[in-house]
Amino acid sequence: MYPNNVTQILNRTIERHPLLDISKKSIIQAFDLLNACFVNNNKLLICGNGGSSSDSDHIVGELMKSFFYDRALSDEDKLKLVETSPEIGRYLSENLQPALRSISLSAHNALNTAIANDIDPNLIFAQQVIGYGDRDDILLGISTSGNSENVINAMITAKSMGLKTIGLTGKNGGRLNEICDVTICANADETPDIQELHLPIYHTICAMLEFEFFKKNS
Repeated sequence: MYPNNVTQILNRTIERHPLLDISKKSIIQAFDLLNACFVNNNKLLICGNGGSSSDSDHIVGELMKSFFYDRALSDEDKLKLVETSPEIGRYLSENLQPALRSISLSAHNALNTAIANDIDPNLIFAQQVIGYGDRDDILLGISTSGNSENVINAMITAKSMGLKTIGLTGKNGGRLNEICDVTICANADETPDIQELHLPIYHTICAMLEFEFFKKNS
């Protein structure tokens, strides 16, 4: 049975993963920032290296289409599609889903290798923040140590541009804990253990957001 509110979603996760209990407050804070971001039609940028790069892509996959709850376009958007193309618009209106706008900065191989080759490998994410970022967007930086230089550079760039910042890291928090508006510190010290906890953390936040935008008033 699916949870019926965001509190139940979070409590369900903590029951399944008790180590996350100490992260409860920061998860709620991150959810609140993201909820406000999407309410105001801003977007989420995400970056990380290695396994955290895969997590960046994973999060985008959960936010840009249905994850835990069903989604449907508004009647207005459906009508616009049908009016634009009576032949194809009905199919599109019945199958496309509303999205929570999110971009993984780890996913652009041609751009990232060009930045690494032509400028500096430690600027691959910061350069994209310059290009994609708008005031009151959010940058989520994932780093198990909290000290990844390219993530730190992106965070400093984001803050200078008026973006909100969220860190997802390990128990110590690293430099991200000093820089970010909110830092979620998974209760583990070793990289594999930290990454195991990151998945239920971001799955929970994605489910909470999806409930708030697509299930709450359905």
